Amino acid sequence: MSEDKPTYRSIYLLRKFNFLLAVLLVFTVTSWAQVSSKVDTTQIAIGEQIKYEIKVETDTTNLVVFPEGQTFLPLELVESTAIDSIRKADKIELLRTYLLTQFDSGSYVIPRQKVLIQEQPFFTDSLLVSVVGVEVDTTKQGLYDIKPIIEADKSSGNFWKILLMVLLGLGVAGFLLYWFIWRKKPLTEEEEVALMPPYEQAKYALTKLEESRYLIQSEVKEFYSELTLILRKYLDEKVYDRAMESTTDQLITRLELLKEGNQIPLKKDTIKNIETILKRADLVKFAKSEPDIALAEMDKTTIEKEIDEVKLVLPEPSEEEKLLNEQYRLEQEQRKKRKKIIITVAASVFLLVATFIGFGITYGFTYVKDTIVGKESKELLEGQWVSSAYGFPPIFVETPQVLKRDPQPAPEGMEGKVKTTIFNYNSLLAGFFIEVGTITYIVDEEEMKQYKDEEFKAQKILESSEGVIQKFEANGAQDILVKRDQFITPNAAEGLKTFGTFNTKVGNETVPVEYAIFIFMSNNVTQVIAISWHEGDPYLEAVSQRIIDSLELIPDEVEEEN
Repeated sequence: MSEDKPTYRSIYLLRKFNFLLAVLLVFTVTSWAQVSSKVDTTQIAIGEQIKYEIKVETDTTNLVVFPEGQTFLPLELVESTAIDSIRKADKIELLRTYLLTQFDSGSYVIPRQKVLIQEQPFFTDSLLVSVVGVEVDTTKQGLYDIKPIIEADKSSGNFWKILLMVLLGLGVAGFLLYWFIWRKKPLTEEEEVALMPPYEQAKYALTKLEESRYLIQSEVKEFYSELTLILRKYLDEKVYDRAMESTTDQLITRLELLKEGNQIPLKKDTIKNIETILKRADLVKFAKSEPDIALAEMDKTTIEKEIDEVKLVLPEPSEEEKLLNEQYRLEQEQRKKRKKIIITVAASVFLLVATFIGFGITYGFTYVKDTIVGKESKELLEGQWVSSAYGFPPIFVETPQVLKRDPQPAPEGMEGKVKTTIFNYNSLLAGFFIEVGTITYIVDEEEMKQYKDEEFKAQKILESSEGVIQKFEANGAQDILVKRDQFITPNAAEGLKTFGTFNTKVGNETVPVEYAIFIFMSNNVTQVIAISWHEGDPYLEAVSQRIIDSLELIPDEVEEEN
């Protein structure tokens, strides 16, 4: 029986054989490799940097992947250099340097770093470093107040483009209104004639008649119609205001009455010549009489002369008439100006309404109205967002405004046991609040074990969630509805999401509010992100969702095999 059972020696030899076989397999994949690390110093002052070097010696054909990112926590990676290489026969030596720092005093362990060689993991040794504070002799070095927070200049983003488009649209509309309404357009020939005094109009019309081809083309009727029209228009303006619609006899009778009443001292020959030419024109127009061309030209000359005679005997207008004429001119100008103003206002209103309807159909009428009126929550959503990291370990988040540090005392009874770093932003006008906080529990090595226990971590996360809700209550939140669910960030950090609604007072009005709280815990550090916004505001909902989608934390490192 004893011979059939394996002896301890045989078991030992079997295990040793398996170990050698595993080593041989690794050697077969990677051929040969050696990984080492070192630091230039094991003690630095706060804020100084450590040079951490990783050296790899392996075959030239092997693929080597060095550590990337914040894998040196609790020390912070400042910079990593390019990989240096040195060939040694069929081997190659690779060297990469990392600059690390820490801003809190204490003793820290640089964790083992994983280097992949042909997809096989190799680990460096962990290293202990000390970060010491800088002693200041206050008897020699004066103390100064903390400098106030300086507001960073906000980038204008796309505002200049929108402003340029608005100015361009206003410029085009203004140019069109000026060009078609307010511009003093060049007068046409008819308009220039209309602005002439009656006498000059008559003389100009006679000149144009002389240049016409009526007589050359034997169009005697058209010639006399135009000639008598010139005469009648002049008499209508200056002598008898019904000369245009009067018959020849009625017009001559009126001229004789004006002469006899000494209102206008017309000569008998003038009245006689006018009567003769008007009656001849009547015969031409109605009886189809055809005087010869010479007589027609003579009649034109006579009319021109008699118009001159009428002008000479017309009395000068009185001051009252001049004032009436000036008043009439001013009224005409005011009428034209009012007409231009009405057209301008109507066109402007039409353009505004058409633009509003066009943008409303394209983007929605509520959006356009909020753009015109200016809504705080919309400005938050469409402003220049800021991507930053807050606290340590860092919480990477994108926000519409830079979060400001908010120094807060440790909770009662926890003085000296926790270190809290809070950043927040609160917009009362928009009804939006965000707070990002990091809580570090100061524990010794023995206490650290319980912080790695999953049940203990779950309890701490729940306590942190309740603490934020109590903070909401202290600030006036009522009727709080609480829901909880697991939450995973885009880079796979797992935490607890607490969300729901509550009511709060804004003046005399009760406003419903939505909130979301995200709690993450890694070892002895709790990270909290709390957001609240007025319910029913689509812009704030979009703001909150964008913040939540941008959340990134450095997830817990996967435990490596010893």
